[in-house]
Amino acid sequence: MTQRRQKIEQLLRRGAPDSRDAGEAAIAAAKRVSERAVADDLADISYAPVDSPFGTLHAAITKHGLVRVAFPEESIESVLEALARALSPRIVEAPASLDRIKRELDEYFAGRRRTFEIPLDWSLIGPFGRRVLHATVEIPYGGHLSYAEVAAEAGSPRGSRAAGNALGANPIPIVIPCHRVLRTGGAIGGYGGGLDRKRYLLELEGALTPQP
Repeated sequence: MTQRRQKIEQLLRRGAPDSRDAGEAAIAAAKRVSERAVADDLADISYAPVDSPFGTLHAAITKHGLVRVAFPEESIESVLEALARALSPRIVEAPASLDRIKRELDEYFAGRRRTFEIPLDWSLIGPFGRRVLHATVEIPYGGHLSYAEVAAEAGSPRGSRAAGNALGANPIPIVIPCHRVLRTGGAIGGYGGGLDRKRYLLELEGALTPQP
């Protein structure tokens, strides 16, 4: 009886995949499910990690365009929860769907791209914020405006503080270039992604002289 049991156990071990194979199979299966969901139009939002000089960003797109870019310190779980509440819970990780924004960001960080061409989805931005960020999108590469100038462009000449709040809440940083908005007089001002990142982006674009 003991020999028979040992033989059965050997056969079971031989037929079972090791943990690494099982993990790879699970990843492959998840990828197929995500790709099928996108292909069958079952997902409303696709997201994926994106490399950057700052670390791993996360980008999300809808059928209308890029809707979110999250900095590394933003929890992907909280980002996805917010997207699910605001837009749709039908969210999948689908890296292939984000190839275009990955390429455009790679080219931008390498200094080979001055404008982004990917469509934008403005669904997460309120009416005043849209006016502010539409004005911000028009600031050319290497240029900058003041908070007061952006507020005026948005139709609220006295709304510098409100414009600053809208810029700080920008859900699509870098692509909507809120880093190009400075304080009157040229001081760097604030930035949702941190002042070091704002300075890096302005230096990349030639709007600021690199610090020694």
